[in-house]
Amino acid sequence: MMFSTYLNSLSKTPQKLKKRMLATWTPDQELNKVRLRSGADMKRKLRWYDLVALGVGGMLGVGVFVTTGPVARKTSGPSVFISYIVAAISALLSSLCYTEFSVDVPVAGGAFSYLRVTFGEFVGYFAGANILMEYVLSNAAVSRSFTEYLSCAFGRNDPNSWRVHVHGLVQGYNMLDFPAVALIIVLTICLCHSTKESSMLNLIMTAFHVVFFGFIIIAGFCNGKVENLVKPGGIAPYGVRGILDGAAIVYFSYIGYDTVSTMAEEIRNPSKTLPVGIVGSVLIVSTLYCLMALVLCLLLPYNMIPEGASFSAVFQQMGWKWASNVVGAGASLGIVASLLVAMLGQARYLCVIGRARLVPSWFAKVHPTTGTPLNATIFLGICQASIALFTELDIVIEMISIGTLLVFYLVSNALIFRRYVILSKNPPLHTLFFLFLLSCTSFAFSLAWKFKLRWWNLLLFAGLTISATAIFQYLVPLVVMERPESWLVPFMPWTATISIFLNVFLMTTLKMVAYKRFGIWAGVITIFYVLYGVHSTYHAEEIMEMVVVDNVNTNSSTQQQITKVDIQLL
Repeated sequence: MMFSTYLNSLSKTPQKLKKRMLATWTPDQELNKVRLRSGADMKRKLRWYDLVALGVGGMLGVGVFVTTGPVARKTSGPSVFISYIVAAISALLSSLCYTEFSVDVPVAGGAFSYLRVTFGEFVGYFAGANILMEYVLSNAAVSRSFTEYLSCAFGRNDPNSWRVHVHGLVQGYNMLDFPAVALIIVLTICLCHSTKESSMLNLIMTAFHVVFFGFIIIAGFCNGKVENLVKPGGIAPYGVRGILDGAAIVYFSYIGYDTVSTMAEEIRNPSKTLPVGIVGSVLIVSTLYCLMALVLCLLLPYNMIPEGASFSAVFQQMGWKWASNVVGAGASLGIVASLLVAMLGQARYLCVIGRARLVPSWFAKVHPTTGTPLNATIFLGICQASIALFTELDIVIEMISIGTLLVFYLVSNALIFRRYVILSKNPPLHTLFFLFLLSCTSFAFSLAWKFKLRWWNLLLFAGLTISATAIFQYLVPLVVMERPESWLVPFMPWTATISIFLNVFLMTTLKMVAYKRFGIWAGVITIFYVLYGVHSTYHAEEIMEMVVVDNVNTNSSTQQQITKVDIQLL
């Protein structure tokens, strides 16, 4: 009976897709009607310093310790610190776009909610599924790096010394990492207990971590040699192309600010706290990232930097065994902090997607005592523990970057559409054509760069991008709605335009294997939406709305009849 009912529902898929794919919610509906589906509310206990610490803690433990060594050795050379600067500029522009949305729509859904209220259900779902994929994969990969650095803290030089090699499994999946699994389980239990206590734990670890960063930076500048930056091959041995390729790979190191936006339901005074938390954490982390990357290349020539547990190994090669142990311990602590924050964010994404009924509503439940999305936290903890047990970092790292860049690209597009169409009440056609043209010119410039076309091609497409933006700004009026609780991105549409351009450019620098893996994932989540998501939301929104309308009409008719009877009696 249930199977025949599902087949009958499946036969109406085209009709449901037509109604639901572009269906949007208003910010008020997201804040009230949709949020009520979680049952209990999340507890508002976080302040601005909690958000800054969450953003810093979420980013610091990932990029430097996981990606800097491999990128310096194989992609950018000593100019890896310039790669971090390029990635930081793109991240800062994207974070500004996030900030405006997070103040206007202060819910736990992050990019999913921002895109759903702007471009509709499917785009929001697609972005939410991609950011969830990125969180789970990056957390699994980073937890394996925790094992490498922890083994260095105990004097082991081999990064695989605490892993179990299993013969018969495919290469890249044959080194079982039980310490990584244990770490994920412990953090999952902590996050199920309380957000505020988890935030305080992160605040303490982040404070120690920043001091530890200071130790490495000072030690590096005191003992490093400038000649290591230029020998062998100069400061940029792989050229400008290597710098930009490296920027695309290290970009996922900046995703921690996205987690800050998912804390919107748990902070006090979101309109003032969110901008400080998001933008402040990006600026602090960008500075530390660049200094750490520079220090690594001062200590050793880039072609001698080990790819695994790079900072510990560098101090080991210098003869500072005690410093190598300290670096291993400090890096382990930083990775724990970043995992804690990322796992906070991923659970809130899944919780809000569950509220929208795009996944089973079981994931949307908030525990009434702890005020945390308990079911989502446990489920995602199991998923990433399973991946961390088997999968090597190199297999997932580029797929992580492409998902992150795509989501940030969509949010920047959504901000322009929201400002110029939804808030300014302009016809959507002009804005949509501009966004399409902007994406095309950015993509054309990126392909011209990738395939090493002549310089005039680059100038042509860059000029078209600048001209299109200037014409759009002149022809389409922008109505600025100043409200006490609002926070607006300055210099629109240029800020969002540059963000779109950089995200497209960085995406095209990734290898084809990243696109193949991303294509498989995109196909899987689209099929899931067609077979489950659209039917679930159609039932939750369209049918329930019809019931509400019928009830309202019935009540209105009854009231009218009563009024008529009263008049007749009078």
